[in-house]
Amino acid sequence: MKSKDVALIVAAIVVGVIFSEVINKFVFAQSNRSQRVEVVPLISGFLPNPDSQYFNSSSIDLTQVIRIGNAQNISPFSPPPSTSN
Repeated sequence: MKSKDVALIVAAIVVGVIFSEVINKFVFAQSNRSQRVEVVPLISGFLPNPDSQYFNSSSIDLTQVIRIGNAQNISPFSPPPSTSN
């Protein structure tokens, strides 16, 4: 490339950048760039006590181990306990 070609390319880039900045100011820029947003209330760590109708001392405990029959092995994936006499 000759130095005239490089100078022409640089000049075209400069003119393009200036032109795009001018168009940008007219099309996209606004004088007021502030916007009001809704404020979220603060979340507290307080939890109320659960309803005593459903959560009370006489209700069914669903976390209990349920045994069917006379099985001694409460963990089905471990070997049964040895019964040596």
